[in-house]
Amino acid sequence: MLPLVLVLAFLLMPILEIVLVVQVGQAIGPWWTVGLLAAGGLLGGWIVRREGRRAWRDLQEILGRGRAPGREPADTALVLLGGMLLLLPGFATDLVGLAFVLPFTRPLVRRLLGAYVARRVHAAGVYPPGMGDPLGRFAVRDPFGAADATATPRGTVVRGEVIKDDDGGGSGEVDVRGTR
Repeated sequence: MLPLVLVLAFLLMPILEIVLVVQVGQAIGPWWTVGLLAAGGLLGGWIVRREGRRAWRDLQEILGRGRAPGREPADTALVLLGGMLLLLPGFATDLVGLAFVLPFTRPLVRRLLGAYVARRVHAAGVYPPGMGDPLGRFAVRDPFGAADATATPRGTVVRGEVIKDDDGGGSGEVDVRGTR
């Protein structure tokens, strides 16, 4: 489903941008339209440059203190993504980019994207190691496409025993048939 959405977005966004540029050009004139597009690109470049430096400095400071980063990485990523969207020519990408960049809209965008990512992670069955899912199971989905992987191993299980070679003179090779 997501690849289809991405393909549609890449096909429809340029069409939407062209329609918007034509509409704005008819409303305010072609030179003002070009000026607005150029101003959006310059603003985006300035924001990416400034926020990239700030993000690197903040990350070094947080890690230098030994603190775990909180919302700073998410805010920095949103500002950088917003700045890159402002770099793209077009009014729709500028509006989305501004929503990512402005400090009074960024918390809302962060919450919305966080909720979306949490739903996707839950749907994909990805959980931190040892945590399991909310129902107490440990492996919910096989990353290679199986619908429901369980904690029980599949296939033939061969029980064995590890014998350490204490004399250090062995090559470390073991015959898998059980003889050394």
